[in-house]
Amino acid sequence: MDLYEYQARDLFEQHGVPVLAGIVAYTPEEAKAAAEKIGGVVVVKAQVKVGGRGKAGGVKVAKTADEAFEYASNILGMDIKGHTVNKVMIAQGADIAEEFYFSVLLDRANRNYLAMCSVEGGMEIEELAVERPDALAKVAVDPAVGIDQAKADEIVAEAGFAAELRADVAAAIIKLWDVFVKEDATLVEVNPLVRTGAGEIVALDGKVSLDENASEVRHPEHEALEDKGAADPLEAKAKEAGLNYVKLDGEVGIIGNGAGLVMSTLDVVAYAGENHGNVKPANFLDIGGGASAEVMAAGLDVILNDEQVKSVFVNVFGGITACDAVANGIVKALEMLGAKATKPLVVRLDGNNVDEGRKILADANHPLVTLSTTMDEGADKAAELANA
Repeated sequence: MDLYEYQARDLFEQHGVPVLAGIVAYTPEEAKAAAEKIGGVVVVKAQVKVGGRGKAGGVKVAKTADEAFEYASNILGMDIKGHTVNKVMIAQGADIAEEFYFSVLLDRANRNYLAMCSVEGGMEIEELAVERPDALAKVAVDPAVGIDQAKADEIVAEAGFAAELRADVAAAIIKLWDVFVKEDATLVEVNPLVRTGAGEIVALDGKVSLDENASEVRHPEHEALEDKGAADPLEAKAKEAGLNYVKLDGEVGIIGNGAGLVMSTLDVVAYAGENHGNVKPANFLDIGGGASAEVMAAGLDVILNDEQVKSVFVNVFGGITACDAVANGIVKALEMLGAKATKPLVVRLDGNNVDEGRKILADANHPLVTLSTTMDEGADKAAELANA
């Protein structure tokens, strides 16, 4: 779960990371009141989960509360890379002397964590990483040790901080690591981390991604951080049904049981699509190893309501999930959807109770359902139907 900047700022404050005052506002009137409360120069910052706000005009410096009202009026409702601005943060202005960059993230490829740090922070950090990668220090972090004083000292030394700054920056990094570990984050990023004119190190802008797998048991309080109003309605519906669902950009809906099988199905459909107008998978949906007929119905309900989907490929290998239960789920889902079900389904069943499952579908003889005996055959047919 990606957080808004104001949420990241609040988490930083809870863990002792040095930050400036910030208040979220949903209307120009609230923005003006927040500016009056903070006092002095403030920054009106669009709250969207995408980069490039400054270049898009979503970040403005206001010298007065009236200016904060004016800027908030212009920014609220703005479209930034497809994201509508529904709220702004009124942030205390900073006397910036230098801008730095720091992040720590989950490095899946190397099965550890990775800290990245640079003495050159700011909006162009992406370009810096590409054009001058030597200016961005990358330091592996052992999960069993974390970022202690020795590792923090190593990071600031690798990044090339001036000797007089290293102790203060290292102290901030240790606190940011505290956020990363204690909140079960997969990313904590500060850009910029600044030195003020008074010599203080402050996290001026933050980005945090939380591991949703830790939310229910370890962090039930994280539920309050979720912006349910901005969530994709299909993803929200799938989440309520307990389904592992990720929306993609293609035209063939995918349902399978088990993440490995679904990933393989995505690849097979993508390859098949090259021969049928280059259609692609429209989603990842894993109904799980012990899915019932009700779960199967819930999965189909989600996918068939995606306007982008032109056909659906159901690819199930019966292990814990018996093929007859899957077949009953398909029949049930089509009965529930009735006239709303207008997209063709290609179904490949194999494994436990496969003969029973195929018979259930054959007897139902639904005009939208096509049976397939192999994964390759099913993928090709689904791609063909999506392109028809």
